[in-house]
Amino acid sequence: MKILIIEDEARIAKRIERMTRNFFDKEVQILLCDSIENGLNTIDQHSIDLLLLDLNLNGEDGFDVLQNVVAKSFQTIIISAYTDKAITAFAYGVLDFVPKPFDEGRLSQAFMRFTMPEKIGQDIQFLAVKKAKAIKLVRIADIRYIKGAGIYTELHLSDGRIELHDKSLEALEKLLPPTFERIHKSYILSWHEADKFAVEAGGKYSILLKNAEVLPVGRSRYKEIRHKLI
Repeated sequence: MKILIIEDEARIAKRIERMTRNFFDKEVQILLCDSIENGLNTIDQHSIDLLLLDLNLNGEDGFDVLQNVVAKSFQTIIISAYTDKAITAFAYGVLDFVPKPFDEGRLSQAFMRFTMPEKIGQDIQFLAVKKAKAIKLVRIADIRYIKGAGIYTELHLSDGRIELHDKSLEALEKLLPPTFERIHKSYILSWHEADKFAVEAGGKYSILLKNAEVLPVGRSRYKEIRHKLI
């Protein structure tokens, strides 16, 4: 696992590094950067799994990093004293916001959200997708369902458009609010779009959406999903 810490205060950066190693395997690779420029360069050069980001970097705004990388495949945890920016950070799809000053217990709680499969998304309002060299924000409310597509995921939107996202279904499952649920190994559905449950020939299961699309339901999921739609 490769973790990037972007923090301009060396003492705090080392403290975060120590707590991170205490939680994860001692062999985890940790990269340290003290500025926006160094952080973005490191992200371009390395394939990271988790970003720990401060929002005030020698007077520079850490949101400049967040807005550039939020569409990438890794997860982000904010560690910042600027708690007034927490709502905005969650809206952009960060995994957690750890307010300074913090202790090891609070940081471990954030790491648990990274390692555990349960959904924790409550305040996310957008998913960011890369469009050419720009970042486009897709409203969560506009997503009908999400489909796994190789190394990407497809965001199927209410207007019929499909946007590609770099995060995996597993990563998005952690971010999305409880109105979304994994119904199949390849699909996450917004319950607002579900119409009725169906049993097909051969013992296959599916959900009919309000727009008449049909999505498959995994055998391990059908009992719980059927119960919710009754």
